Amino acid sequence: MGSLLASAQKVQDKLVELGYSNRIVELPDSARTAQEAADAIGCEVAQIAKSIIFRLQDADAPLLVVACGSNRVNEKELSIRLNDKLLKADADFVRERTGFVIGGVAPVGHLTESITFIDEDLYQFKTIWAAAGHPKAVFELTPEELLEMTGGEVIRIK
Repeated sequence: MGSLLASAQKVQDKLVELGYSNRIVELPDSARTAQEAADAIGCEVAQIAKSIIFRLQDADAPLLVVACGSNRVNEKELSIRLNDKLLKADADFVRERTGFVIGGVAPVGHLTESITFIDEDLYQFKTIWAAAGHPKAVFELTPEELLEMTGGEVIRIK
């Protein structure tokens, strides 16, 4: 196994630190979108656990939503749930708060802690795939591992 890109190695190190044996895989092409990732891996788009960072307006804090690759986030419902307006996070905010670029945001290893919601629809699969710090890096895990790793809350996001 060759060396990983620096940002992917950071995620691999975090997984090991947390006690997990999941291995990062670097794909030959970008997996920036859920569809690209599914095509490269050979799985259903719904098996992609896409990490979406929102900016909470009042708290000026990140919100991580790990969504099923085929789902859209109901931002209005999450705003009501959090009693804070969800804003689109720009590339600078995402990098400053997570340490990752958009399209490569892993569910773990962020620079700052954030509220984390996990899409309940991911639980229909035995295994799922998440970004691993770079648009070409992913790792396979179970929905249960995702919940344990992130300390998130499983909710309906659509």
